[in-house]
Amino acid sequence: MARHLFTSESVTEGHPDKVCDQISDAVLDSILEQDKNAHVACEVTATTGVVHVMGEISTDCYVDIAEIARKVINDIGYDNQKCGFNGNTCAVLTSIDAQSPDIAMGVNESYELKDGEDDVNNTIGAGDQGMMFGYACDETPELMPMPISLAHKLAKQLTKVRKDGTLPYLRPDGKTQVTVEYDDNKITGIDTVVVSTQHDEDITLEQIRKDLIEYVIKPVIPEHLLNDSTKIFVNPTGRFVIGGPVGDSGLTGRKIIVDTYGGFSRHGGGAFSGKDPTKVDRSAAYYSRYIAKNIVAAGLAKKCEIQLAYAIGVAKPVSVMVDTFGTSKYTNEQLAKAVEKVFDCRPNSIISQLKLKETKYLPLAAYGHMGREELGVEWEKTNKTEDLKKALA
Repeated sequence: MARHLFTSESVTEGHPDKVCDQISDAVLDSILEQDKNAHVACEVTATTGVVHVMGEISTDCYVDIAEIARKVINDIGYDNQKCGFNGNTCAVLTSIDAQSPDIAMGVNESYELKDGEDDVNNTIGAGDQGMMFGYACDETPELMPMPISLAHKLAKQLTKVRKDGTLPYLRPDGKTQVTVEYDDNKITGIDTVVVSTQHDEDITLEQIRKDLIEYVIKPVIPEHLLNDSTKIFVNPTGRFVIGGPVGDSGLTGRKIIVDTYGGFSRHGGGAFSGKDPTKVDRSAAYYSRYIAKNIVAAGLAKKCEIQLAYAIGVAKPVSVMVDTFGTSKYTNEQLAKAVEKVFDCRPNSIISQLKLKETKYLPLAAYGHMGREELGVEWEKTNKTEDLKKALA
């Protein structure tokens, strides 16, 4: 490709949709701590003064959903009326049913097991039909696309300077956006940076702009990628006092592009938060990232996209696709065959390999589920590189 621009966005943990994602995953974490085999599909919506937790949960344990929701909201920073939303006083409604027995039939006992294929990894089937994509490229140390990597880092820095008191006038809601310039698929610079942050009423836009450039943008954006033509927009509307669930209603699963690759890769449409790992929306998306990252880490391609697709109740994927966009000396078919030799894509195997019943999901519910090497999650490890090379030998 000739010169082109690509943009990705991120949001802070105080964004209304991310408030809901975090509550959903906090409920999931609390249940899995007591019941590793629970089936959880928990969704949340939030608006002025109200949080509604709903979904299907099958478990023998008890968790105080209202207390969990309030703790998440307060930890984010919505703990006083000044921000318009207060975890101490908002209403928390719950509408929880058990998982449908029709769905449980396929999840608890796979099609293969019913057909006589007695294998430990055939014990459960996929929790739903669907397709999941994973992606990796060599643009950053964590093998993520640079636009989303920088957008996440800006969002995390925005939260850091709010919480550590560097910029005490900031409030929890915020959004970031980075536009990277490419020439022949090589990064040549940063074209545009956008940071929008909720703030106290008595702070001037000039002060916010000065502080955010100094304490948020400069510490994150590599200096060599900035140039005289780089455009920086800070709170371009001029005012962002009303935010969070008061400024806009929130809903679990509405930030799926922020959660993954910032639009750099295709997306199957399934959200992650609030879903236990039998749901392939979550587990297979993590596993496809694991496969793609190992292919790139092994030097087999400069970028790689993986698609896994499933039928509900069936353990084995109905298809496995590899696309390296012409950046590998191997054909996509050769790599797909190597993937099938090295990686077991059945849900029970994925859960075991990636330790998904032991994973804490709340930390993943903001700032992305992919590229999070600092959290030590299994799908970011590159421990299959040598196996892939041998499979191709």
